[in-house]
Amino acid sequence: MTGTALVWLTQEAHNRLHGELRELRAAGHERRSVEKSEGPNDEGAPDIQWRQARIRELEDLLLRAVVGETPPDDGIAEPGMVLTVRFDHEDGTETFLLGVPDGFDGDELEVYSPESPLGQALAGARQGEARSYRVPNGATMKVRLIQAVPYGQHRQRRAAG
Repeated sequence: MTGTALVWLTQEAHNRLHGELRELRAAGHERRSVEKSEGPNDEGAPDIQWRQARIRELEDLLLRAVVGETPPDDGIAEPGMVLTVRFDHEDGTETFLLGVPDGFDGDELEVYSPESPLGQALAGARQGEARSYRVPNGATMKVRLIQAVPYGQHRQRRAAG
């Protein structure tokens, strides 16, 4: 999952992902130490492959991370913004964070990646603007951006309310 686009992370998420990376690297060092003293063991091969892939994924994500910077409160959809949208043919709205699902923990907000079909469709949208996007089954969905608020402001409003 190597990419060049910047990703937005809260400071808490950044710290948590760095911690996970340290733990994965430490587990890899422990395993190599055991293999040196006891010899190689193929039983953990799938675990090793998963750990190595996860390490690469975290390294890539952390290299591209923009940490804790608050996007401008300009009503434009971009990473780090809490978006409220209305899908065509639905009465209610949906509110979610446009960010990295892997890097977010808390607030009971759904998180949609900027690389997801919905995230790509909404990128750069202004409040009131409607956009279309294709879902995996090939259908076209229409969505209208109702509101875009920086994550920090959304959090403050929830705490006050």
